Amino acid sequence: MSPEKTVLPTRLLSCLIAISMFLLISSSLSLVEFHHNFFIPQSVLQFILAKNASIHPIPNAIADTHENPVFPNEKEDIPNQNVASQGPNTIKSPIFPIETLDKQDTSNQKVSSEYPNTENATNEQEKLLCDKNRALLRVYMYDLPPKFHFGLLGWKGSANQTWPNVSHRNKIPSYPGGLNLQHSNEYWLTLDLLSSTTENVVRPCSAIRVHNSSEADIVFVPFFSSLSYNRNSKRQGKQKGNYDRLLQEELVEFLHSRNEWKSLDGRDHLIVAHHPNSLLFARKILSSCMFVLSDFGRYPSKIANLEKDVIAPYKHMVRTIADEKSASFDERRILVYFQGAIYRKDGGAIRQVLYQLLKDEKDVHFTFGSVRSNGINEAGRGMVSSKFCLNIAGDTPSSNRLFDAIASHCVPVIISDEIELPYEDVLDYSEFCVFVHAADALKKGYLLNLLRGVSREKWTKMWETLKKISGHFEYQYPSQRGDAVDMIWQTVSRKKVETELNVHRKKRYRRWQL
Repeated sequence: MSPEKTVLPTRLLSCLIAISMFLLISSSLSLVEFHHNFFIPQSVLQFILAKNASIHPIPNAIADTHENPVFPNEKEDIPNQNVASQGPNTIKSPIFPIETLDKQDTSNQKVSSEYPNTENATNEQEKLLCDKNRALLRVYMYDLPPKFHFGLLGWKGSANQTWPNVSHRNKIPSYPGGLNLQHSNEYWLTLDLLSSTTENVVRPCSAIRVHNSSEADIVFVPFFSSLSYNRNSKRQGKQKGNYDRLLQEELVEFLHSRNEWKSLDGRDHLIVAHHPNSLLFARKILSSCMFVLSDFGRYPSKIANLEKDVIAPYKHMVRTIADEKSASFDERRILVYFQGAIYRKDGGAIRQVLYQLLKDEKDVHFTFGSVRSNGINEAGRGMVSSKFCLNIAGDTPSSNRLFDAIASHCVPVIISDEIELPYEDVLDYSEFCVFVHAADALKKGYLLNLLRGVSREKWTKMWETLKKISGHFEYQYPSQRGDAVDMIWQTVSRKKVETELNVHRKKRYRRWQL
């Protein structure tokens, strides 16, 4: 047989075999349904997942697909039955709500202790659970010795115990009363971080404590500086210095020895120094950090300023008035109310002039008052009976009186040209406060004519707004969504963005220097 005749059948046979294999593969593929990510039939994939799920149950909070992860809905939070009352106010409409992460990738999330008792948790309980991936802020808190924080309250834990048990309210050391309470936000913020990793405590997920500083957005320094000043700033006996100064010196030495501080020169650190005289020794040395302050009245702009620092509300001294018990326009017989120290130095000298202008007016209560002799209760009763409450600059631009007025639903009249206000980047104070320049307030008749000219309708609108926002100024444990603690963390989160911007700008050329 010739070679040509042999080649043709061989080629024909090869073609037939190739066509047959192609048809076989095509027919097989037509019988299989593919999952969009896998070369495995969907029916087989479903079998594998079902089998695997029976062995390793996946929490509902993280079991959804990569495309549509579902996170606990904070709007449906319910009170935890294992903790004490949540406090006087329920926040009905927070100005700056916490955002859930609608598009976060959960493909690499792991089941961990962040989801305690997940297998047996009810749907309601799962909605309350939060982890570091959902928080606005991941906060690393130094385990400073108790003498810097709860030890100042007289708390003594067991050997090597740094923190009190915060899972039960009756075991938490109480903060001293009186004027000390005005500057107690250091206490509430620390409690909130401790409770963020404590089971059975229901709170918002704005900030959560992490135990690895490399995971943190900010580093919190738990020094009760205001309490230290109030209790330890005076020299005792034959001491050369005072205990408050000693604690500050130790704190500076500690921070400067830490790698966390050295990495960014403390710019990602948060220190509470709410009392105007707190941290007097250390504030300049630690000025690169973010401070939580009441105002900038006693700080040079190089040490503290609105660009990097947080203004936090005082804790009000009077009782919070419930919405249903808040007196309306006609029920408030006093037009203008002020009770407090009249003779002040610096910017507070305006109080003396206003006292002379207003003291004899029939619908004005302007008198001296103090915390002694039931003064706080008297002030509370007076404010809830007044349409307008004066907040006048004292030794510093701010005072607790503004927050007493808000708690009383008495429209604040702010006469303090240098005042800075909490959360003002998200809260429009002009909707519920009257602002008057000091120079105008000192003109005879100006202030009263202005306030008497406010109609019932306009005042009522401001009063209704006060009732809606008053919860943003409540300190309580556990914290609630939109209360003072939660709002402070939100403000810190926004400041953190500015800090990161400045840090990154300074690094522009550092990597490329020869």
